[in-house]
Amino acid sequence: MAAAPPSYCFVAFPPRAQDGLVVFGKNSARPRDEVQEVVYFSAADHEQESKVEADLSSQRWLHQIPSRVPFFQCEGHSSHEEGKCTYISIDQVPRTHAIMISRPAWLWGAEMGANEHGVCIANEAMSTREPAAETEALLGMDLVRLGLERAETAKEALDVIVSLLEEHGQGGNYYEDADSCHSFQSAYLIVDRDEAWVLETVGKYWAAEKVTEGVRCICNRLSLTSKMDAEHPELRSYAQSQGWWTGEDEFNFSEVFSPAEDHLGCCAGKDSLEKQEESITVQTMMNTLRDKASGVCIDSESFLTTASGVSVLPQNRSSPCIHYFTGTPDPSRSIFKPFIFVDDVKLVPKTQSPCFGDDDPAKKEPRFQEKPDRRHELYKAHEWARAVIESDQMRKLRLRNRLLEAEGLGFKLRSAESQRPCAFHFATLWLPRTYALLLGKKKEHLPQPHLELKFSCLMV
Repeated sequence: MAAAPPSYCFVAFPPRAQDGLVVFGKNSARPRDEVQEVVYFSAADHEQESKVEADLSSQRWLHQIPSRVPFFQCEGHSSHEEGKCTYISIDQVPRTHAIMISRPAWLWGAEMGANEHGVCIANEAMSTREPAAETEALLGMDLVRLGLERAETAKEALDVIVSLLEEHGQGGNYYEDADSCHSFQSAYLIVDRDEAWVLETVGKYWAAEKVTEGVRCICNRLSLTSKMDAEHPELRSYAQSQGWWTGEDEFNFSEVFSPAEDHLGCCAGKDSLEKQEESITVQTMMNTLRDKASGVCIDSESFLTTASGVSVLPQNRSSPCIHYFTGTPDPSRSIFKPFIFVDDVKLVPKTQSPCFGDDDPAKKEPRFQEKPDRRHELYKAHEWARAVIESDQMRKLRLRNRLLEAEGLGFKLRSAESQRPCAFHFATLWLPRTYALLLGKKKEHLPQPHLELKFSCLMV
């Protein structure tokens, strides 16, 4: 059985979190060479009996109809064609909400994301006593996106996910790998301004726990025990039918469904936030996600933290939720860029991967016979900067300090929203030019294209 990648999700509620804020964080551990893109999808109305539309993966933003529902199109392909999730087609709902997601560039779903109603979802791949299905169905990442598109609260998102799980099941390759199928069960951390739900699944069976206080972490191991606030109606009878539970002992979800060697284990990052003596802030969460010593930020031979996200959800509904994404690997070498949902989002397409349309090897069967270059401009810039500073520790330190100053600028601008509502477009650090200037290179020696650091503030 393949080992699930060691990702981590966190949520902190007041009073452990500062100033009446709910703080959510996620590190996405994936294969080292996988590219994640950050993509915005506007709210949309859909015709009756339509199917979920393929976004043709990593689309290029060509134009936008001036309305609440932008129209985007990949070069040479219509965005109105019938499509599907990563592997299968499912029925569409009448309306989908605006979402901002971070996802592996080859698939339809998301590792993490948020919607316009302040719902945040992240998932974890897990190995359980029951092997995950290799048959193509919904991926856990598809269910993250579907929950965000269809729910206005965390509880609604939970209901959406378990309903689709019952109807369509989960299965298929989690990696862009033609040589082997890496399939996993899924867990989810689903959060809004008021509460969180930890949802853990085994096939179509599931259990969930409601969280409204303190700190909670989930990782690649089952965490639910005997405290369950909701469960599949046949969960216990299924466990009995498999001989995993006698029906006489207390039902402990992790002990019943974890692999024998795993049920007493715990997440390496469990104490990372709980040990914090001061109130947990957005900076605390980012520092936790950057922590390699604890194992929360993974950088191993097989896996790398390929993207990270933090969301701040004020319990005061007059304040906007703010969502930060890296869009690049290794949060210890990246900055978190802020985003707020507004009616007319100004898009920055440099965090979106190239579009391969119907020729994408992930869409053709047999799948993944080739591996195209999915790097977006920000990813390439990040690679360039890393190569420049690897041999010079002084430059590395100076650059890191300057980047953290830039990240701090986002926090300062955020504080202005208490005086006047403010929304950032995806404030992307255009690395080649910025890094070069910080490192003392002359303008005429800057790499092409010339890219800038932009923090745009849209007043509403």
